[in-house]
Amino acid sequence: MQTHKTRVAIAGGGIGGLVMALQCRKHGIDCTVFEAVERLEPLGVGINLLPHSVRILSGLGLLDDLRSLGIETAELAYFNKHGQAIWREPRGLAGGYDYPQISIHRGELHRMLLDKARERLGAERILTGHAVKSFDAGGPKARAVFENRRTGQGVAEVEADLLIAADGIHSTVRAALYPDEGPPRYSGRVLWRGACVWPPFLTGRSMMQAGHATQKAVIYPISRKVFEQTGRNLTNWIMELAVPGDTPPKQDWSRQVDKSVFAGPFMTWKWDWLDVPALIEHGGPAYEYPMCDRDPLPRWSFGRVTLLGDAAHPMYPIGSNGASQAILDTESMAHALTEEADVPAALARYEGERREATARIVLANRGNGPDQVMQLAEERAPGGFRTDVHEAISRHELEEIAARYKQTAGFARAQVNVR
Repeated sequence: MQTHKTRVAIAGGGIGGLVMALQCRKHGIDCTVFEAVERLEPLGVGINLLPHSVRILSGLGLLDDLRSLGIETAELAYFNKHGQAIWREPRGLAGGYDYPQISIHRGELHRMLLDKARERLGAERILTGHAVKSFDAGGPKARAVFENRRTGQGVAEVEADLLIAADGIHSTVRAALYPDEGPPRYSGRVLWRGACVWPPFLTGRSMMQAGHATQKAVIYPISRKVFEQTGRNLTNWIMELAVPGDTPPKQDWSRQVDKSVFAGPFMTWKWDWLDVPALIEHGGPAYEYPMCDRDPLPRWSFGRVTLLGDAAHPMYPIGSNGASQAILDTESMAHALTEEADVPAALARYEGERREATARIVLANRGNGPDQVMQLAEERAPGGFRTDVHEAISRHELEEIAARYKQTAGFARAQVNVR
C-alpha cells in the first residue's frame, strides 16, 4: 500500500471521470476533475446500467438516487421485424441478481453524479473550461497544461502523481499517445435517438430490440419520475440503419436531423403491442450518431498517465456496456491505487485487470454481441415464424448466446452476486 497521499488529475468530467472522482473520495485519494466544456449540461438520452456497475455505484452510496431517477429494468426482449418474439429473459432483480439493472436518462445520471462530486469533493475540485493542451507523464510526477478551448488561453498548469484520461472517444490524451491512430472506426451503421412520453408496453419495464443487423429499433423506458407523475413512460428510442461510407466528421456527431432521413424503413413496423412509426412521429427531436469504436490498444499506460472509459475502450452500443465498463474501470483503478506500492505498480495491475477484458467486449460487440439472435432469425426465417422462434433457432442456441455474452462482459449472475 502506498505510504504517501496520491494526488490524481482526472481529465474529463463525464460519467467515467465523475465516478472516478467519487471513488477517489471514498478511498482517501486526493483528486481534481478537469472538464473541457465550460458548462456541464444534462445531455443525451437513455442508457442502461448493468447489475455489475450498479453494484459499484451502490458501494458509493448512490443506489437510492439511481432508483429515484431511473427504471429498474425487468426484462430484455428481442423480436424480429414482424414483431414476433425471438428471446425474452428477466433482468436485474427479476433475473435473480442482487442488484438491479437500471435504464436511465444519461443527462439525469450525469447531473446526479456531478452534484454528488461537487458535494463530496467540493465544487472547487470540479473545474470546467479546462481542456488538456499538453502533458508530460514520463518523470516522477505527471504535468499537464490545460486551456480554454473557446478562447485558446492557458488556464492551469498542474502537477500530480497520476493523470487519468477519461476524455472520451475523441480523447486528446489518447491522440497524443497514439498520434497515428486517426479517427474512430466507423461501423457502417448510424443511430438516430429520441425520447417521448408513451404508454407502457410489454411489462412496462421492458427493454426491447427488434429487427436485424442492418435495421434495428431499441426502445425502453428511462424515468421513474415521469411514470409516477403521468402513468406513462419517458420512452427512449433508437433507430439504426446501415449507411455505408466513411466516418462522419466529429462536428457532425449528435446533430439534430429531420426524421424523414431514417423513418421510411420503419413505417411497416406496426404491431399489436407497439406502433414504432407513431413512436417516431411523436418522439420529439431526433439526433444522429454514427456507430463507431476504436481498435483495442496494446497498452493504456505510459509513465504516469493512463486511459479510462471511452478513452481506453470505446465500443459499439451493443449489450448495454459502454457506461458500465467505464464504471468497472474506476473500481479497478481505485483498488489498485490504494493497495499497490506505487503508481507504476497500480497501473500495471489496472491494465492487467481491465485492458484484455474490455478488448474482448469491443470485439464481441463488432460481432453484434447478444443482438446476433435477431440476425439469425432474419437469415433463417426472413418471412417470420409460423408458430414460434424455435422453428429457426433452438432454445439451447439462444441460451448459449445470451450466457456467453454475459460471461464475456462480466455480468453473469454468479460473477455479480459473488462480489
